[in-house]
Amino acid sequence: MNLSQKCDFPKVAASGPKITRIKECPKMTNQSRMALRQSPPQNITRRHLLLAAAFVAILSGFSTMRVEAAENSVVAVVNADPISRDSLATASVQRYGTDVLDNLINRHLIMQECKRRGLGVTTEEVRTEINRVAKKFGLNVESYLQLLNEERDITPDQYSREIIWPMLALRKLVADEVAVSQDEFNRAFVSQFGEAIKCRMVMVQDKSQATQLRAQAVAEPSSFARLAKEFSEDPTSASVGGLIPPIRRYMGDETIEEAAFALKVDEVSELLPVGDHWMFLQAVRRMPASTPSPQAMPAIKDQIEDRIRDEKMKTAASQLFAQLQEQAQVVKILGAPQASAKHPGVAAIINGQQVSISNVAAECIKRHGESVLEGEINRKLLTQALAKAGKKVTNEDLKAEIERAAISFGYMTDNGSADVQGWFDAVLEGGPGTREVYIEDVVWPSVALKKLVEDETVLTQEDLQIGFESHYGPRAEVLACVLSDQRSAQKVWEMARDNPTDQFFGQLANQYSIEPVSSSNFGKVPPIRQHGGQPSVEKEVFQMKPGDLSGIIATGDKYIILRCQGFTEPVVSDFEAVQEELRSVLIEKKMNVAMSLKYDELKQTAEIDNFFVASKEIPRVASGTR
Repeated sequence: MNLSQKCDFPKVAASGPKITRIKECPKMTNQSRMALRQSPPQNITRRHLLLAAAFVAILSGFSTMRVEAAENSVVAVVNADPISRDSLATASVQRYGTDVLDNLINRHLIMQECKRRGLGVTTEEVRTEINRVAKKFGLNVESYLQLLNEERDITPDQYSREIIWPMLALRKLVADEVAVSQDEFNRAFVSQFGEAIKCRMVMVQDKSQATQLRAQAVAEPSSFARLAKEFSEDPTSASVGGLIPPIRRYMGDETIEEAAFALKVDEVSELLPVGDHWMFLQAVRRMPASTPSPQAMPAIKDQIEDRIRDEKMKTAASQLFAQLQEQAQVVKILGAPQASAKHPGVAAIINGQQVSISNVAAECIKRHGESVLEGEINRKLLTQALAKAGKKVTNEDLKAEIERAAISFGYMTDNGSADVQGWFDAVLEGGPGTREVYIEDVVWPSVALKKLVEDETVLTQEDLQIGFESHYGPRAEVLACVLSDQRSAQKVWEMARDNPTDQFFGQLANQYSIEPVSSSNFGKVPPIRQHGGQPSVEKEVFQMKPGDLSGIIATGDKYIILRCQGFTEPVVSDFEAVQEELRSVLIEKKMNVAMSLKYDELKQTAEIDNFFVASKEIPRVASGTR
């Protein structure tokens, strides 16, 4: 084959990340193919074998170089614009550096303490523990690790190193404190399988009111559910007539447990103090203890002991960490500008030993690199689209978006302006970490997309009319029954037709509906509005009159039967009075739809090479075999 002949390698469509795969060169001549076929086996010499081996080595080296180059420099290319590994590291540390550093410090302290006490965790112990945990979930190790990888994005190596190893090390360090005694096991077993009392409860803050309500309940036990609905200040139980989960022994307040177990069915307890409230109970029924089969007891014993051990280990580990941190000299430098100036490139100092920022960055990339890179790719797409459209996102735009979001969620000051600080406090609680990260990851992309679609978002008079009917028009009050198959729907529809009353329809919904709200509320569902996103249901119901029974409405994989009870009276009839507010709401909704479509368009038409994901998928050769 003439080396001057070039092979045209096929290109992958630009709808997603691409990996070029080498195929057979289509321009190999028939003469070359014939020569290869006719070459006799005896002509294969040592020289040919050496050349073949060299060729394989070159290809292998080329593949390795390509992976290593991707790892060391560029992790992705977006429409010919590269994203470097350094920028990915910076973004990862900015978002996850503090949490990862805390984890590294804790692991380091555990390792130091294990070394001081002469304790260690072997690979075999880690493997055995993983096998035990997998069996607890009824899975083999391979399936369990695959599930962790798919559902929680935790690799087997990460699971062994960051979860199982520290847990086993801690277990050894606090072994004397987490041992499960027979008494602890017995109490836990009784709380899970022993007798329980099903109760109703009334709770109010005022003691005199509680005394009066209790007197009524004692005089007329059958009125307890009504009293709970009308007067109890615990909304969860009040909505179901005061019913609370069964009370078991050793599960909470001993006083409440003793009071509950002393009651006979329908008997009312004395007043019981709970914080700054007063409550009293009524026993509904006594639930007898259950006895597990002998075959199930070993698994139950393991589960109970694991639960007790885990609960005790949380407390013991917390105390141990506090002790180790108090004894250790830990200086956190990451995120502290003055300390960073004195110790450049250092994230923390633990007992005189430095933890470099590069180590923290590598750990951040290992754990969160893929998700962070996805965000950086999206940022590139939006930045490129803005440049192409000749638009920019300014600080004023960001400020306006933050204020809009704060007001839309009800964070306002007394004068009606946006309570920006209150809004940030709310969104950052358990959220993205810092104000800067929130602005970069949430506010900036939203503003960028709005900039890209603002010229395309136009509100017509028809949009306003439909919006007015949907938001302020009459709504249909109905009873509903949702079925999973047409045969059941036909059966229920015939019964509803033969007994056309609201009460009977409610009983049918309670018995047959597979939808929780309609089933628990005897068919009652929120009123249905026009243009609410259920066209087949809306078309049917707004043709009905009070007392009418609908046909069987097929929607998706469900079948719905409705009984009309009437229509609400519109509160607002003057379109002009609400036009400006309505326009603002509809523009927001229409822009959100346009933003979503624009984002999908940018993703689908982009040329994206994600070397970071590709390098993870290429098999590696173990270092020991080289």
